[in-house]
Amino acid sequence: MNVTKTERKESTKHCCGSGCRRRDSAEHEEEGGALIGQRITENNVTNADRDVNRLLERIVSPENLNNAYKRVVRNKGAGGVDGMKVDELLQYLKDNGKEIRESVLAGKYKPAPVRRVEIPKDNGKKRMPGIPTAVDRVIQQAIAQVLIPIYEPEFVETSYGFRPGKSAHDAIRKCQEYLNEGYVWAVDMDLEKFFDTVNQSKLMEILSKKIKDRRVISLIHK
Repeated sequence: MNVTKTERKESTKHCCGSGCRRRDSAEHEEEGGALIGQRITENNVTNADRDVNRLLERIVSPENLNNAYKRVVRNKGAGGVDGMKVDELLQYLKDNGKEIRESVLAGKYKPAPVRRVEIPKDNGKKRMPGIPTAVDRVIQQAIAQVLIPIYEPEFVETSYGFRPGKSAHDAIRKCQEYLNEGYVWAVDMDLEKFFDTVNQSKLMEILSKKIKDRRVISLIHK
């Protein structure tokens, strides 16, 4: 959600609406690490861009994967198409974590299909989110943890939706500031079925402008 000034009048009349959803930032809890082990080197990886940042190595580093695992466990959620529950992740990753890291580095990791579920909306319609497997959620979270610091500086200051350290309450406070300055309108908009209709080719093109490690682009595309 972006909060922007729209109109100023001397009248004290005001109208302010908010449709933000809060997304709390992850807390660093001291949980048992699932993927602690020796750092995997780039053996037998062909056609890999050896970017100075070695972004893919950062994504699959034991520390980053452990933090991703902890976040997925805290978020809970239903299982994917493989039926694996979040509370089964720890043992699975202990047994298979090394192979997962190696497959990602070798470009052989293949995410499983998502499981579609129907969730009723307030207007009587339904939305059909896709639920990835628990393991795929760990990989997705690991990618996000590395990419967020890269893209956060690109956002405008008054953007509050799904931003680390920001919430709907911050957006409401900003609206109140504008109202106190004499602005009288706050516009709340939503793009219908945005994630279902986003141009993925254009998205990959935009990501490629900053992410020079093509292995990471390939992984995101998968």
